Amino acid sequence: MIFVYRVTAGQEKVVADVLHNKIRKEKIPLYAIAFMDTLKGYLMVEAADEVAARQAAMRIPHIKGVLKRPMTMGDIETLIATKAAGVQLKKGDIVELVSGPFKGEKARVIKIDEGKEECTVELMEVAVPIPVTIKMNTLRVYQKAEDVN
Repeated sequence: MIFVYRVTAGQEKVVADVLHNKIRKEKIPLYAIAFMDTLKGYLMVEAADEVAARQAAMRIPHIKGVLKRPMTMGDIETLIATKAAGVQLKKGDIVELVSGPFKGEKARVIKIDEGKEECTVELMEVAVPIPVTIKMNTLRVYQKAEDVN
């Protein structure tokens, strides 16, 4: 069964390390420890039962408590499922910025960082072209690169 610990936000890795050492030393039946950057303040553990999960958490700094009900596989699948990209961009596309200080401006895509979901664009309707790095969800495709030529 998978149980969730509430921990001090930002201390998930520290708690996981301390917990790992404790379960190895005391031979507590905990099988896995996991934390995600997207789920701040929580640590998931796979344990034989609730008693083992609570025993492992005792006297470990930064653990605030154990959630009352264990997680199901359905809950975990929603956390680890990959999101479909909202905007499909390619280098050379012309986009319109839909929010921020340059709202309404047109720009040409010069670099895409899909890992961070950011895009570097060059503003077009300005005297001096300025490269700006912006989140991809704040862009709307105005003209595809194939249509520009």
